[in-house]
Amino acid sequence: MEDHTDYLWKDKKHHLWFPLSFTTYYVENERLMIREGLLSTTLEETLLYRIVDLTFHQNLAGKIFGTGDIILKTKVDSTPEITLKNIKKPMEVRRLLSQAIEESRQNRNVVGKEFYTGPSHEHMDLDDDGLCDFDSKPV
Repeated sequence: MEDHTDYLWKDKKHHLWFPLSFTTYYVENERLMIREGLLSTTLEETLLYRIVDLTFHQNLAGKIFGTGDIILKTKVDSTPEITLKNIKKPMEVRRLLSQAIEESRQNRNVVGKEFYTGPSHEHMDLDDDGLCDFDSKPV
């Protein structure tokens, strides 16, 4: 069965420079998808606008073979940190993801205050919807 979907980005987890893995990463429809498994398959989906931070990591072997990791911090309870392990051209992918995340936020009219709710930010004034009101003065 051939896959004809248009992806913004797609790659596999690499071992050295070989994409010999049953883990596939891809971005489609403003979602980061991680498909893992051979005999049984798990598909994890994260909406791009829920990603709040990107970190790039590349060790010596990654520098030699052109691979690296991107660590994503998300505003999702089930998976607050996602690591895209040993992907090729990691700096280019980081830039592409960063741009796609910003575009997804703009498309959904998501602004920073949607991420600052809950008990860890009790010092901020929250409006009736439980969102931080940055225009209010601190108590």
